Amino acid sequence: MFSPEVCQKARKSRDHRFDGLFYVAVKTTGIYCRPICPAPAAHEKNVEYYEHAHNAADAGFRPCIRCRPDSAPGSYAWLGTQTTAVRAKKLIDEGALSSHSVAQLADRLGITQRYLNKLFVQYYGTTPKQYALYKQCDFAKQLLQQAKLSVAHIAFASGFRSLRRFNDAFVRLFQLTPSQLRRESEQVQSHITLHLPFRPPYNWQALHGFLSKRLIEPMEWLTDHSYGRTYRLDGYDGAFEAHFDEPNHRFKVEITINDIAGLHLVVSNIRRVLDLDADPNFIHQHLYQSLPESFQLTAGLRLPGIWSEFEAGVRAVLGQQVSVAAARNLLITLIKELGETNHQGQVLFPSSAVMANCEYEFFNMPQRRKEALAYLAQYSQQNPLSNELDEWLAIKGIGPWTVDYAKMRGQSNPDIYLGSDLGVKKAFSQCGTLDIDACAPFRSYLTFQLWQQL
Repeated sequence: MFSPEVCQKARKSRDHRFDGLFYVAVKTTGIYCRPICPAPAAHEKNVEYYEHAHNAADAGFRPCIRCRPDSAPGSYAWLGTQTTAVRAKKLIDEGALSSHSVAQLADRLGITQRYLNKLFVQYYGTTPKQYALYKQCDFAKQLLQQAKLSVAHIAFASGFRSLRRFNDAFVRLFQLTPSQLRRESEQVQSHITLHLPFRPPYNWQALHGFLSKRLIEPMEWLTDHSYGRTYRLDGYDGAFEAHFDEPNHRFKVEITINDIAGLHLVVSNIRRVLDLDADPNFIHQHLYQSLPESFQLTAGLRLPGIWSEFEAGVRAVLGQQVSVAAARNLLITLIKELGETNHQGQVLFPSSAVMANCEYEFFNMPQRRKEALAYLAQYSQQNPLSNELDEWLAIKGIGPWTVDYAKMRGQSNPDIYLGSDLGVKKAFSQCGTLDIDACAPFRSYLTFQLWQQL
């Protein structure tokens, strides 16, 4: 948490770089806001600062309807001894408690439920279950103000299975009923449009350049100011297109989905793929202090995510010992031969089930690489819930580079240094002495900074 002096300056200047990193509660109105709220600034004596929005809600403050705290970029803790708590928070943000219990989440983290609760209270001031409920209501509030969906549809889209439970939780957390946030008539949408914010700067040009060289058509598409693709996630499928809106520090995202109940999971993954919750100034400053002055850092660089760990693994296998252009051609061929279509006729990345028993005769490449694809698909089919990618090392044809690449782009792990990559080696040799360890926990960003040097 920043000092009160820093919070005061950021609040009075309405600095977008602090958006989502703390929240401002006004005691005289009972409302909490983002530091960029356009409303007249309250006197400092009437203000309290909270690191997380759910802390302000727990203290009895209700969200500002004008600046909408639910629209702030996520705040992600990176440092210190919080590793397990941070990982748990990230998994909950991605919907881990939508279909699993807190006990199952604790098992996944390798700790007891009691210890998980203790960690969460220590670092976030609430329990995992209370935090998950807040995230569901927070997403519902965003939908209520942005999407033309019925309240019932919004309840299910936010992960609730009961409309009554949704209404009760919403009123308890926000002191507002869902209908009080409604400005337009309710109707069901097949296309949903949301605005997903980020902290500036966001280097769209660098991301655009990176994606353009790796675009898999027709599953992905790219314009000067937007990126889109089809997706499949936990039984849900559809497509999204994200339009870069630099003046408003956000993406306008248009989403289609076959079942509204999975919307919160899809939106969470879109935020990860576009790296919307990063704090670019903090990362830039950390790398700047860890690298020699001669190293030219690219401002606003983001980690371009891949939709799933399995897709990232397949991309990595096909990228072994070939150029980026050659790997892209192989992936386009894979989509042409094995790509599946959903009920809307959209082309999806092939599933592990489809790839597991394929012999890949259509590929002109070493047999060992074909076998590695099949083995990876078979493993993913047999272990659909496993996210421990180090286990892939037991698969014939899968090495550390492939696993690290999948961690960096398929899981958006911020601390992967891809030191064995030929491009990284070339850039490293041109930059002189670099203290790689000092760049932790942002070595994935260092990897992309080195690629930018080329």
